[in-house]
Amino acid sequence: MGVKKVLLAEDDELLAALLRHKLTKVGYMVDLCKDGKEVKEYLQTTRPDIIVTDIMMPYFSGIELIDFIRNEMNSNLPIIIISSAGNEENVLTAFEMGANDFISKPISPAELIVRIERELIKNKFASS
Repeated sequence: MGVKKVLLAEDDELLAALLRHKLTKVGYMVDLCKDGKEVKEYLQTTRPDIIVTDIMMPYFSGIELIDFIRNEMNSNLPIIIISSAGNEENVLTAFEMGANDFISKPISPAELIVRIERELIKNKFASS
């Protein structure tokens, strides 16, 4: 099956470093982007297996990224939203735009790993 590549889009450098460390420790390859502009540039050349993105980021929000991935790229890549802005409106908007999952901050790295694994399994069966 090979090493799975996670794109982590998070502008909080400390949280990004912590999550990258935890994900790498369990065998994922993790690429970091600190804002929506970097994510769009990254996706022009690289295809991760899953995207984990914050909602509140500079340049393009997580919601705008979902729209870009689902509509402009026409991709069904699994997307997990992480956000401290976990109010009902943001959660509903994220799911309406095509997010696969939503985790409110503060985030447990162990919970994120379980959710990533679940989405990768679902996506594997959906594409086979």
